[in-house]
Parts: sequence; structure tokens; C-alpha cells
Amino acid sequence: MTHLTRRHFVASLGATGVLAPALARASDALHAVDFGVVPGIADDQSKSLQDAIVAASASGQKLVLPPGTIFVADIAFASRVAIEGTPGSTQLTGWNGGSIGAFTSVSDAKVANVIFAGSADDAAGGLSAILAVVSSLSVSFTQCSFIDSPTTGLFITDSAVTISDCDFRGHGDAAIHALDNRDLLITGNRISDCGNAGIRIWRSEGGSDGSIISENRIWNIKANDGGNGQNGNGINVFKADDVIVSDNHIADCAFTAVRLNTTNNTQVSGNTCLNSGEVAIFSEFAFSGSVIANNIVDGAAGGISMTNYNEGGHLAICTGNIVRNIAPRSLVNPDTTPFGIAAEAEAAVTGNTVTRVPGPAFVAGYGPYLSNVLIASNVMYDILIGVAVSVAPGAGNAQIANNMIFDPEHAVVGMAWADMVEPDLIANAAKYPQLTIANNTVGEVQGV
Repeated sequence: MTHLTRRHFVASLGATGVLAPALARASDALHAVDFGVVPGIADDQSKSLQDAIVAASASGQKLVLPPGTIFVADIAFASRVAIEGTPGSTQLTGWNGGSIGAFTSVSDAKVANVIFAGSADDAAGGLSAILAVVSSLSVSFTQCSFIDSPTTGLFITDSAVTISDCDFRGHGDAAIHALDNRDLLITGNRISDCGNAGIRIWRSEGGSDGSIISENRIWNIKANDGGNGQNGNGINVFKADDVIVSDNHIADCAFTAVRLNTTNNTQVSGNTCLNSGEVAIFSEFAFSGSVIANNIVDGAAGGISMTNYNEGGHLAICTGNIVRNIAPRSLVNPDTTPFGIAAEAEAAVTGNTVTRVPGPAFVAGYGPYLSNVLIASNVMYDILIGVAVSVAPGAGNAQIANNMIFDPEHAVVGMAWADMVEPDLIANAAKYPQLTIANNTVGEVQGV
């Protein structure tokens, strides 16, 4: 029996003419031009590029793409391929309204220095994106660009992908839409001018995801498809657990810089969130175990919210954040009233500084939705109200202690839904045995 070795396989490719043109070049790389790829002409180059990818996968060699625009459609990217373009010059553009292609059931694929440009439809196998990664492992994009899609830049599902030092801009929907993945790493990218979202980390059903979204710059995210929070978010995590969102710079989002919906064990830390149209950092609906720490919120209609105890939302730590310059109203959601930091259930809100809020700096509960909230050791000044605590029928326990409250119209008040029913809870705390209000400092700020 004859065993087909790698040498025999490569030789057979050469005999058929697939690999032969490249053999004259250095053995460490194949060059797409040797397979007939011609940049800069308005012709479909799909077959030539596909042949080059197949050959590179078979040989294990790097595939080098030439500078210039190359029109292709529905490319099937392969395993064990490192594709490299000329920085700032090599561009793959969808031919005749199609998508560029997809990585489907591949592993160990790397792409660097390639611009992926949108076309009229971008229907990546019906997935509506310039490029898709499906059921694949160890796929990475480095120093690439995804630009000008009427839909989405990169769609990822059931995969493990690293995206680093890439540019995403001008997409009609989202820069990155990730669904049902595991252990994505999205770091050091620049994302701007998208119609509905920057980065979405979603799951069809709740479960562990483990993605890390870190050190990205995201700005100018609109909400062209409307809604009351589904769109307009810089980073949106939905039903995906064990996700880390850290050290991102996020500005000018129509709704929210970082929005968590029905998540477990999510960390949001070290982010700078500027000019959000609604709540800057939002942990909502059936969330559990949110840590929101050491973020800066400057400019928003609401600062940080951990809400929806009525939907099961509970268990949060909110510490070390700065929140300031809250607007009197939201232009995108009229239901949003100004506040600094709000929590409803099983939450410790400690060590934060809040200023310039035309409403309460801190909110504990809403109506009956209050359970075991600690608001302690915070600093607040230039605010309308220091702390607003729900005393509506059915509201649970809260402790308001050791806070420094400067220049408020009201220091600590009791609320029944949206109505102030107790303007001085410090003096009248004994009327509400479920509340502990102690050792708060109220006065005039000095030196500011």
C-alpha cells in the first residue's frame, strides 16, 4: 500500500498546476500573484485567490497578498493559513454585492494587514456581514480593517477568535456581532461611526462565554434602528456569562457605553465612558454578579444603573467610580431621569464620587423593588439630592452610612416610586425600621 505523505501531496498539487507557480519563490511563503491574482482591476479574482488559499493550507506556508484592491466573493478560508497583506494597501472587496467570504469549521488561521471593505449586500452566507467566522477555533485578525459595510463588519458564531489592533468604521449595523462563542479576545481595536452598535457579545441562551473586551477605543455609535436600548451601545453583553469589559475608551454612544442584559459574573472595570445619550453603564434585567469598578463616567443622562429586581436582577458591587456631568434629560429615552448611581437588590455601592447631577447622586430601589442595598463611604457634591431611598410599601432593607454629602437641596430622602414622601430621612429614619441611616456628613463643600 502506498502512503500519501505531505511531500507526495504537495508534489501532486504541483503536477496539477495549483502550486507550481509559487515553487519558484522562497519556500517560507506563497504569493497570491503567482496564482493569477491581479489587484487594481474590476474583475472577480475569487478563483485565483481560492486556489492560493488551498495551496497555502496544504503546504503550511504563509500566503502573501499584493497591495491594491482585489475583488472577491464567497471565499472559503482554510485552516493552517497565515494570510498577510501590505499594511494600509491590500484590500479585499466584495464582488458584485456579495460578501468576501467565511472561515467555516477551520482552525489555526491568521490574517494580518488586510482591509476588508463592504459592498452592496454583504450577505456572508446569509449572515449579513463583510466577513464571517463560523464554528472555528484559533482564528486571529491583527492590524486589519473592516470598513463601510451597509450591515456588519465581522460576524462570529460558535468560535474562538482573537481580534487585535484592528480598525472598524462606517458599518450600518455593528462593527462586531458575536453570537454563541467562547473565549473571544477583542483588544486594542478602534471602532467608530456605526449605525447601531460597536461590539455585541450575545448568546441565544444564557451560558458561559468568557470573552474579554479590553483596551478598545469606541466612538460615535448611533441607534438608527431605534428602540429603547437594543441599539446605540458601545459594548453590549446579552445572556453571555463570565465576560470581562475593561479599560476601554468609549465616547458618544446614542444610548449606553457598556450595557449588560441578563448576564452572570460580569466585570466592568477601568473604562472611560464619555457623552452617553442614556445610562452610561447599565446592568439590567435578570443579571447576577456584576462588578462595576473604577470607571469614569463623564456626560450621560444617567450614570451607572443596576436595576430590574422585578426581573431577577440582583447581586452587584459598584466601587471606585467617578460619575459627573449628568444631563437633565435624555434625548433618546424620555423615561430616563437624571441620577448618578442606582441599585436595587443585594448591592454594595461604596467608595464612589459623584458630582454635578440635577437629581439624586445615589438611588436605592424603586417602588417595592429594594432589597439589601448598602450605600456607604461615598462622596457627593453639587447635586440636587444626595441619596434617594425607596420607602414605598413592600420596599426592603437599605443602609446609608458614612457618606459625605455636600451642597444638596436634600441630603437623604424617602421616595414612593417617583414621588418624594420623606424629605429628611436622616431626621426621621426611626419611622422606617427597614432602613439604617448613620454617620453621614452633610455640609458645604470647601475649596471647590
